[in-house]
Amino acid sequence: MQENNISPAQVWGLRHDITPSLGARLVQEGCRLHYLADRSNIQGAFTTEQAVSLERQFPLFIEYLESLLRIGELKPARQHQVSVSFGGFTCDADTRASCGYVYVTIYPTK
Repeated sequence: MQENNISPAQVWGLRHDITPSLGARLVQEGCRLHYLADRSNIQGAFTTEQAVSLERQFPLFIEYLESLLRIGELKPARQHQVSVSFGGFTCDADTRASCGYVYVTIYPTK
């Protein structure tokens, strides 16, 4: 617990040892993914350039993950992590066999 009995913020995504990174739990509806801001967090601090680039790349990662759902590489009932890199970022994703969510962590590729 933190000072004043305020519990720490929920940490979303897969890996929490990479900074900076964006972690999120995407809601899966068939082969569509929905991003909810209250189910995401940022670890560390992105540079302004990285933040702008990530904002441009994020929809491309979502489209790619949706295609993996369509072809069965990502399956709601099977835990299987995939990684994809482009635009200077890497995205790790896994359903964690959750039947309704895809957990992602996106971070700058080194």
